[in-house]
Amino acid sequence: MPSSSPAGTLSGPVLVVGAGLLGTSIGLALRRRGVDVALADLSPENVRIATGLGAANVKPDDRTEPALVVVAVPPDALAPVVAEALRDTDAVVTDVGSVKAAPYTAVADAVTAAQLTRYVGSHPMAGSERSGPLAASATLFDGRPWAVTAHGTADPAAVAQVTALAAACGATPLAFSPEEHDAAVARTSHLPHLLAALVAGRLTDAPRSHLALSGQGVRDVTRIAAGDPALWQQIIAGNTAAITALLHEVRDDVDTLLLALDRDDRDAVAALLDRGVAGTAVIPGKHGGPAVVETSVFVAVPDHPGELARLLADAGEIGVNIEDLRIDHDPGRPVGLVELFVAADSVEHLLGSLEERGWTTHR
Repeated sequence: MPSSSPAGTLSGPVLVVGAGLLGTSIGLALRRRGVDVALADLSPENVRIATGLGAANVKPDDRTEPALVVVAVPPDALAPVVAEALRDTDAVVTDVGSVKAAPYTAVADAVTAAQLTRYVGSHPMAGSERSGPLAASATLFDGRPWAVTAHGTADPAAVAQVTALAAACGATPLAFSPEEHDAAVARTSHLPHLLAALVAGRLTDAPRSHLALSGQGVRDVTRIAAGDPALWQQIIAGNTAAITALLHEVRDDVDTLLLALDRDDRDAVAALLDRGVAGTAVIPGKHGGPAVVETSVFVAVPDHPGELARLLADAGEIGVNIEDLRIDHDPGRPVGLVELFVAADSVEHLLGSLEERGWTTHR
């Protein structure tokens, strides 16, 4: 089971290898805390942009020995770069790749046992469909889980350094073994991405008249399918065993559903749908707490500057906390439809109070 890891003090300087979205965001987050950061990347342009954004304050050719090396390169290049950093420096080395077991095995084969003790894998559960340094943010990791995946021979001091890195970036460090991590992300990240891609793929040849009926549901399901295919191919290839096992389970569910539809077995269909509802209920709520029973309130909002701010200000004055929101802009609708997620026991009060203020609402 994962556990929270106590964070020590991050000692610098830190060398970040890879000035893309994650590497640049790590640099920005560390500079926010006053940590000295150097950036390296095969692309001088990425380094120039990231440095210009403030992600580094140490020149790449500075010979100061780093205390920590953070490898933020694409999955296929990860293990060789980690191994090189272990051989060429005396620093603690981590990576931020989304698969942990395979890179650890490759690194272990490429370095000495003594060098391997300085390697501790990690994985921040944060990102974006966008890529590159211009998509980076100093707040990308704030409040997000950051898996620290120490192997059996890792030096406790190295584990403490990587845990401190996560905390310094604003994240919540959680301890996993590499294998447990890969099983977890296969279920919570990699499988959802593949299923989103399959659903989105069914839209490519759809008649435009069908696509005109697109609503928020299809946007929700397919949003993450817009991620970089080249990057995701590498992620999936690195975690094939765990993903394959889950896909077999999904295929069994699809076969069950097809059989139920063929037989008009409504009870079996209902059982599958009920299981889906149960699955959404176990996703942790905000602040890592239990899921809160929420209900949607829909509000028609004129498509003019300041209207969304006015709606949220009204909700605040009414005294109802907005747990989440999303905006739907359907073709032909002259206004945006804002869906507010609120605690179920706040719905009637919010509906009545918003209507008193002139808003058009419905459940």
